Amino acid sequence: MTKSEVLTVTLNPSIDKTIVLPELRVGSLNRTSEVRLDPGGKGINVARLLHEFGVGVTAAGWSGGAEGEALMGYLKRDGIAASFTPVQGRTRTNLKIVDSSKELTTEINEAGAVVTEAELAAFIRDFTLLLENVSYLILGGSIPPGVPDTIYARLAGIAREHGVKTVLDADGEALREGLQAVPFAVKPNIHELERLLGRILASDEEIVEAARELLGQGVSIVIVSMGEAGSIAVSGQEAYRVKPFEITVKSTVGAGDSMVACLVHCLLQGKGLRDIAAWTAAAGTLTASKEGTQLCTLAEVQEHVHRVEVHSIGVHPL
Repeated sequence: MTKSEVLTVTLNPSIDKTIVLPELRVGSLNRTSEVRLDPGGKGINVARLLHEFGVGVTAAGWSGGAEGEALMGYLKRDGIAASFTPVQGRTRTNLKIVDSSKELTTEINEAGAVVTEAELAAFIRDFTLLLENVSYLILGGSIPPGVPDTIYARLAGIAREHGVKTVLDADGEALREGLQAVPFAVKPNIHELERLLGRILASDEEIVEAARELLGQGVSIVIVSMGEAGSIAVSGQEAYRVKPFEITVKSTVGAGDSMVACLVHCLLQGKGLRDIAAWTAAAGTLTASKEGTQLCTLAEVQEHVHRVEVHSIGVHPL
């Protein structure tokens, strides 16, 4: 096996149940027009898309109960290699309610099962073994009860010892702690970056400067997503402002995950930051145009990436 594999970690995976309604009527009886079940969680979404892109990827994390067994079944159905450490608790179910009349998705997410110290130790052992032949590690999403906020920093540190580059997509203390392990790349959204730094970022220049603060800590690439406003990609040598093409936003579920998957795909393809900026923006935009938990495809990104506007922002090399 060549060293071009990707490992994604989803510590708090889910079964995503998407319910499509003609119209959501709160406090009244609603009848569904469509129901679908998919494996869920940031790392799993990234794995689903990388698999669709033709990248060798393994999804890892914890799973438990009948829901955990169902999760493994859905991953097998989708052809995604999976290595999940068992827990006594149940894998959570997250509900996505799609109001077709307003083209809005309402999310109701469970907290997840409590993880014991023994289950954490078992996962660390399994995780370390999975790093063989891996080039990139993807860490992202919420952390289940019982697991310390330092877990991403710990996993990224183990990955570095194995020569594996980490891409981190987290929020709050998990992001703050994870940065201590100096991941290769991070993809915060604008609100996550503002919370991290404790200030409002009101202009492109302020966002670039904030990203460069992370670069100063040793991070190589920062991509800041801003929803319909686009994104900004920054490295030590370059910075790009990206404006996406217009769409009707149907669901933002998986949009950021699609950006992370495209980032890693581009890195494996040897693409530069300008292409990374365009591809990640196209992927996130296309996924946001789909209902529920549906993700973009490689063919769609290739077809629409030329529609993305990419403008260079002059910066002084670090």
